[in-house]
Amino acid sequence: MQLQQLRYFLAVADTCHFTRAAEAVRVAQPSLSQQIRSLERELGAELFHRTRGNIALTDAGDALLPLARRIVADTESARLAVQETVQLRRGRVRLGAPPSLCTSLVPDVLRAFRDRHPGVAMVIREGGSRDLVGLLEAGELDLALVIAPAGGERAGLERTGAEQPGVTGLLHEELVLVSAEPAERAKVRVAELEGRPLVMFREGYDLREATLAACREAGFEPEFAVEGGEMDAVLGFVRAGLGPAVVPGMVAARSGLAVTPFAGPGLGRTIAIAHGHGLPPTRAAEALHATLLAHLHDAARAGELPPGTRLLL
Repeated sequence: MQLQQLRYFLAVADTCHFTRAAEAVRVAQPSLSQQIRSLERELGAELFHRTRGNIALTDAGDALLPLARRIVADTESARLAVQETVQLRRGRVRLGAPPSLCTSLVPDVLRAFRDRHPGVAMVIREGGSRDLVGLLEAGELDLALVIAPAGGERAGLERTGAEQPGVTGLLHEELVLVSAEPAERAKVRVAELEGRPLVMFREGYDLREATLAACREAGFEPEFAVEGGEMDAVLGFVRAGLGPAVVPGMVAARSGLAVTPFAGPGLGRTIAIAHGHGLPPTRAAEALHATLLAHLHDAARAGELPPGTRLLL
């Protein structure tokens, strides 16, 4: 049983005339009649009473009619759904990102994407780079923004042990010191954090590891005024005067806190975009990727990126 045969059957049932049915479906009348005969042979029953000037459904035709309408309607719905998805009038895209980027970069990118593709649903997962790579490998994300430590654009994924080739460095971002009180100097050295209790992120946070590594390289173990928070909590603790914190420049620019860059080589991180391998990206994922790149380039041209932040593309 072919879909085309069902369409021909419905045309005859609606017009009660083979010639008019053929005109309606734009096919030669002999071809339509042949397809109806073929359908009847396959079903083992005649579908129409054929008398001169009078075409009527048989009992078998009556039984097939509602089923044929539903099959043809469902097929049309499927075709429209696929077309709308391909044309990005509907669909879904799943993005993973660390909390620090969900606080800074991601909202502006999602707003631009929604403006262009309002019918596409967006699903966001927050997590550390290691967890996000695992979600990519499991097929639970389409794209992920990940943090690569010093040593290369792909280091952030290689340290997870995941064989993930779809990784591209996007930008390098400076880490800065934020505090509730106005900065006393233009820049601060990492060594000057010794003996100064910090507001510290919870374990597993990339920013926590970067701060600890920088302090240890400077020859000391940092002290904590309070630890264990997520990004919003850390900024809140800093505003409350509990101590300074080391945060990304893009977050600091939106925080309303006093910002002090680090002197010397400073502290920084590489932000990369990753996608799962094995399956091609969806149209929605490709569109989100393009929106992200366009947003970054527009921000760079407009001078809207924080000092020390530079594109890698």
